[in-house]
Amino acid sequence: MQPIVTFVNEEKEIAVPHGTTVLEAARQLYITLESPCNGIGTCGKCKIKINSETFLACRTHITQNITVVTENKEIENKTLKILAEGKSFSYPLQPFITKNFDGEKTHICGGDKHLGTETGNTANLLYGVSVDIGTTTLVTAIINLINGKEEASESRLNPQSAYAQDVLSRIHFAGSDDGLATLQKTLTEALNTMFAETAAKAGISTEHIYEAVYSGNTAMLHLACGVNPKPLGMYPYISQINGGEYVAAADLSLNISPWGIVYLPPIISSFVGADITSGVLVSQLFERKETILFIDIGTNGEIVLAKNGSLAATSAAAGPAFEGMNIVCGMRAGNGAVESFHISGGGSISFQVIGNVPAAGICGSGLLDITGELVRTGIIGRNGRFSVTEKSEQLREKEGKKAFFITDDVYLTQNDVRQIQLAKGAIRSGIESLLTALDLTADEIQLVEIAGSFGYHLNEKSLLDIGLLPAALKGKVRFVGNTAQSGGIAFLLNKEFREKMSTAVTEIKKIELANDEGFEKLFVASLAF
Repeated sequence: MQPIVTFVNEEKEIAVPHGTTVLEAARQLYITLESPCNGIGTCGKCKIKINSETFLACRTHITQNITVVTENKEIENKTLKILAEGKSFSYPLQPFITKNFDGEKTHICGGDKHLGTETGNTANLLYGVSVDIGTTTLVTAIINLINGKEEASESRLNPQSAYAQDVLSRIHFAGSDDGLATLQKTLTEALNTMFAETAAKAGISTEHIYEAVYSGNTAMLHLACGVNPKPLGMYPYISQINGGEYVAAADLSLNISPWGIVYLPPIISSFVGADITSGVLVSQLFERKETILFIDIGTNGEIVLAKNGSLAATSAAAGPAFEGMNIVCGMRAGNGAVESFHISGGGSISFQVIGNVPAAGICGSGLLDITGELVRTGIIGRNGRFSVTEKSEQLREKEGKKAFFITDDVYLTQNDVRQIQLAKGAIRSGIESLLTALDLTADEIQLVEIAGSFGYHLNEKSLLDIGLLPAALKGKVRFVGNTAQSGGIAFLLNKEFREKMSTAVTEIKKIELANDEGFEKLFVASLAF
């Protein structure tokens, strides 16, 4: 007889073959357990409790009936700091979806195409939803297509991150047995829950949502649509989705109107996706005369450089360090996370914790603050190593190696610093590559716009102190918020942007770092703090 594992929080159980891991059992039930290392036991994030003892789900093999207690992801979702708003601009209201009442029935159209008919007069019930499908987070907002008003919004973790943290590892996971189906099902269930919750807030029915706009990077769009992203993970990195296209919502099992459609904005390249197209739209980079650097900092750092309306774009695989997922004391930006940090002239430290509760870990903004301050004060050298000459009460031994302690239980290790160094080096080398492509120097950049939920919580000083941004950009940084979301709303409310951006993305110069013979040398040079 097969042993049975019972998951208490989720009220689910399953019989599994002898020796199955708890993580494997959880995935069969579509229970979200963090495992950014994909179950090889290196990240230490998939903690569970069995009989009040803590274990790693990926290392715990089921040989008898057991009862498992997992972390409550709903509590984490409620305390996470996820930004839903972003920079926008004024534009006329011309939605793609329209309604017409003929005296008996209401006809629903998408552009010039008739989508369906409803009994009676429902012409005043016309809504769309903007969906920001981030690698780490999800944001949905219901928009009234008659007056342009945002009715309600909802945000939470992207549950796919429990299976694989960054874009490349998610592409790899999608290629495993049932991997693609698992990632699509997990995402779709989360979106349907968010649609229902957002609609309830707005006091409307999901049946009156007729269009969803998906802003996400290229790999996320593949996974959302159930398209195998494997070609993105191997040379020549070909995307099977180009964007500027429509998918029936019913084909994606989305719980909106039976005549609902999903619009995928045009993508720029295989690793610069529709989220950046949305950002380029709302930042109006094609129309502006300045030299502007636009960066979305996250697990996949996407970068656009605009010079008098001419654009070049690239992406840099920063990995999960900025999200805290391969950091020993790393955590997401929820209650208990150190989010800011400072060292005074006398050497004393001060820090702020989300939720004003005892520190439990360090989120991305805190990591960059801590690292920046340690670099500024000489505790970390340019090579990324802890100094052997600088003295600090917080710098002491942990398991035979130096670590910097924020509290007795929250600290930064030498390997953590290395992970941050690799992530910042990836983005800095991407910036340098774009400068070369447009024959510019950092001094000539007039404005830096940093987009995204994670980027919004950073500060200019930390980005300069660790060298993620060139020193010449001091005083030029602006944080523009979730432009993927505000751009998605613009696509919902004005159909003219769809054709305009489909043409515009073809004019952007695409820089593929993997094809650059000098990139390895540039990357190594960019590692220095």
